[in-house]
Amino acid sequence: MTEHLGSCLCGAVSFTIKGEFDSFYLCHCHYCQKDTGSAYAANLFSQTAKLSWQSGADTVTCFTLAGTRHSKSFCKLCGSALPNTQFAGLLVVPAGCLDTEVTVLPTAQIFSSSKASWDLALASVAQFEGLPE
Repeated sequence: MTEHLGSCLCGAVSFTIKGEFDSFYLCHCHYCQKDTGSAYAANLFSQTAKLSWQSGADTVTCFTLAGTRHSKSFCKLCGSALPNTQFAGLLVVPAGCLDTEVTVLPTAQIFSSSKASWDLALASVAQFEGLPE
């Protein structure tokens, strides 16, 4: 059985996920842009994997946007996105909170009609391995 380890930015929260992910979506909807501050959210989904909080469970909080299915769990101290179990039977894991390597490729990009205009031509933008000098 696959095991993934993860944590928040400040280290107050750590967790283990045992099991497989069913899908990996890059969501470009406006809600995901707002709550990540970026062009999209990168979330892994599983109906069978099990989440265990190793530390800081009392530091995890959740926000659900009224009138929508949009929900986000995060660390109260540093704001890092964390796994969410607000939908019965579905575990949603932000890929960036995992400390172990994500070995699956994204299944699909969703809500692509809402892509940020600056996200459309990233292949032509300069890339640096660290901060540019």
